[in-house]
Amino acid sequence: MDVKYINPFIQAFFSVMPQLGFEDIQKEGISLKDDNLVSTGVIMTVGIVGEVKGNVVYCLSLEDAKAIASTMMMGMPVEEFDEMAQSAVSELANMLTANAATFFSEMGITVDISTPTLIYGSNVSIKMSANQVLCVKVSANGIPFETNIAING
Repeated sequence: MDVKYINPFIQAFFSVMPQLGFEDIQKEGISLKDDNLVSTGVIMTVGIVGEVKGNVVYCLSLEDAKAIASTMMMGMPVEEFDEMAQSAVSELANMLTANAATFFSEMGITVDISTPTLIYGSNVSIKMSANQVLCVKVSANGIPFETNIAING
């Protein structure tokens, strides 16, 4: 996978999160994973089609997902990961990926995205659409956020 495909996702995080009330945005690191992703917590997957194809999977712990939902809902306490909280973090995945699609467009690459699919639980296994997956770890107000990108150019 060409590393240039990760920049739109990093840019999207730095562009979208401040609009939602997150002030301290940090890039924590990048690592390489294989195509069998296993995660515990909240997982949001979005498909990418067009000139490049693949998927992006966002991973958060359940508590961090509730904290993000709370910030997105203007500080309203989120005690349970209910429909409202699920809707908020799904919309975040949609906003991040749509914003990344805009950055791809600025690079001259046309892509469309699918509706996010939200899954949560323990040891959830996801088969990524490319053999190599680039994992970008970022944080928003100290909340760790993992973006797993699998794109075939």
